[in-house]
Amino acid sequence: MMLPGDTRIGVLGAGSMGSGIAQVAAVAGHPVVIADVSEAALERAVGSIRKSLDREAEKGRLTPAEVAAIVGRIEMATVNGHYSAFEGCGLVVEAILEDLAVKQQALTALEGATGPTAVLATNTSSLSVTAIAAPCQHPERVVGVHFFNPAPLMPLVEIVGGHATDTRMLAAVRALVDRWGKTTVVAADTPGFIVNRVARPFYGEALRILEEGVADHVTIDWAMREFGGFRMGPFELMDLIGNDINYAVTRSVFEAFSYDPRYRTSLIQKRLVDARLFGRKTGRGYYDYRAGAAAVEPVRDEAQGRGIVDRIVAMLINEAAEAVFLRIATPGDVDLAMTKGVNYPKGLLRWADEIGIGVVLGRLTALQEEYGEDRYRPSPLLRRMAREGRRFFG
Repeated sequence: MMLPGDTRIGVLGAGSMGSGIAQVAAVAGHPVVIADVSEAALERAVGSIRKSLDREAEKGRLTPAEVAAIVGRIEMATVNGHYSAFEGCGLVVEAILEDLAVKQQALTALEGATGPTAVLATNTSSLSVTAIAAPCQHPERVVGVHFFNPAPLMPLVEIVGGHATDTRMLAAVRALVDRWGKTTVVAADTPGFIVNRVARPFYGEALRILEEGVADHVTIDWAMREFGGFRMGPFELMDLIGNDINYAVTRSVFEAFSYDPRYRTSLIQKRLVDARLFGRKTGRGYYDYRAGAAAVEPVRDEAQGRGIVDRIVAMLINEAAEAVFLRIATPGDVDLAMTKGVNYPKGLLRWADEIGIGVVLGRLTALQEEYGEDRYRPSPLLRRMAREGRRFFG
């Protein structure tokens, strides 16, 4: 099957993600309908899309006529217990509350409102596509299409098939999103897919180092920027994402993996969430963003900084290797997802080749011996590759 360039695209949910997905589709030339229960949300979505397109025009990337044409392709509709606005859509993407029951209800309603060949997509970031599709009469029509926020700017989209997803529909959706100018990777339907799973140690191991008193959060962030080449340190990034959101994703992955200690949540972060210190959006998190707040300087110890980076990067590489070992994604897609989805300075598996897989394995083994925790168990794939002298690439 194919989804041609004139396919009518539906988006359920007029929040920042929904409006962003609608903008991407409309810029690509599709007629688009955004539907939401809230008229106020729809009005905000129109304003947000127009503002975003106007910025593109100011930069010379679009002409005023092109902006007008794109806006003209977008229709707004209010959901009042029915989904008739999506009649004639070849693809409908739900971008609503990250709640399984809510998404299941929405997908079953959309199934009845669309034609028999329409593809139904869920933008879930952490829930099972299989579970979301389960109540549908035709779960083979449901595909996971995980955009990253803001959708118009972030290049990566994870394409996820559920247990019953028709592979032809999966391929058609991937081809369509590729034509929208996005970078797609295919992930298995497991908790966190690629990015939200592999990235957990970036936050979790940094929090563990903080808990141990090895270094403060400012020094850890400095080390990851200075010696790791990351654009932001883990605590800066958690404050930007929102500690409430970051903690919720970690907890979701931890629970979904039957409380595997590799994904254990941090009491430090939970206390910040309990105190509603979510980061930038509340004015305080790990850092104080209020006017007049005193800046805190890192301890600029190169040896300590490089040790912090070695420890966190080893854990990230281990998680990336485990994703390949468990056939979540190919090595190429794992590296592409981490560089395009969260702007890592290098693909983690190419980084492993560069450091030396035996060196990475040695760091993990030393951590496991020191702490005696399963948290630091090396992936069997790393053990095997080190033993056989293999590399992930070349």
